[in-house]
Amino acid sequence: MCGIAGLHLRNPLLYPALGELLGGMLSQAQGRGNDSAGVGIYSDPATIPAGQATVCVLGAQPDIGEDPGAHAVAVAAAVAGEADGIVHGVQVETAGQTTVIRALAAPAELDAAVRAALPDATVISRGRTLTVLKGTGEPDALAKDWRLAARGGWQGVAHTRMATESAVTPGGSHPFSVGDDECLVHNGSFSNHESIRKRLIAAGVAFDSLNDTEVGARFIARELATGAPVERALTALCARFDGFYTLLVSSATSFAVVRDAIACKPAVVAETADLVAVASEYRYLTGLPGIENARIFEPDPEVVYAWERSLTKTLQPV
Repeated sequence: MCGIAGLHLRNPLLYPALGELLGGMLSQAQGRGNDSAGVGIYSDPATIPAGQATVCVLGAQPDIGEDPGAHAVAVAAAVAGEADGIVHGVQVETAGQTTVIRALAAPAELDAAVRAALPDATVISRGRTLTVLKGTGEPDALAKDWRLAARGGWQGVAHTRMATESAVTPGGSHPFSVGDDECLVHNGSFSNHESIRKRLIAAGVAFDSLNDTEVGARFIARELATGAPVERALTALCARFDGFYTLLVSSATSFAVVRDAIACKPAVVAETADLVAVASEYRYLTGLPGIENARIFEPDPEVVYAWERSLTKTLQPV
């Protein structure tokens, strides 16, 4: 049993409140699992200024007693030193158990420099719009460590975990992000994930954890890398993966949810002119603006529901 929350904002006037709204949903979700949690935030202007890329990692936090500011400067210098002049203006933020590194660079270039400078760290996301923050502990406490309420953006996903597959570690928490600006959160379990993992490894795919959700994330990333739209990628997953699950998948332009054929894992969708929200339970949605006027429905089994971002639509608050 895990808790899923997602928020896709259509009204730009709500963008500054994304972190606060998502944090309220995350707090409600912790009743379904409180051994670890995570969030994925899209286009927070304070985290990723326009034109920059970000890489988020676990395992690069300062030691106890070490000055965090000095540590951040040292990490930034190490990353810049590995970049051969193609990564500029490296900045580092420590957010609880996650370290956020941003710079003027392509995501792949920054990723390569980070991995060279921090070989023992685990990369948990990269891209031009996405910041992933996660760790072990109570979700409310983690949200404070991440300064979630102060973060803005146009879309976010959140997850609280009660572990049923793999160890309780920061790396085993959700979201899983294995493609640029892609994110997956999952409630349920895949019963055949080990056989699919073996086939992906044979095809050259590397894994960072034993979590079954990572298998789903890497499968979807491979589908998307071929140019498949998210609807086709999730339909392919439903055809290949056995188990009981609700999945929420986000990208730099979209937001999608799907449930397995039996649909025993709960999910509810709320849609208004200002937003689309997905949650494991309705109570996560009660703090959202205009929820009393929302169209509320439960996703049908094996039907992919997807929403695309509009870059031209500007609405007034309800």
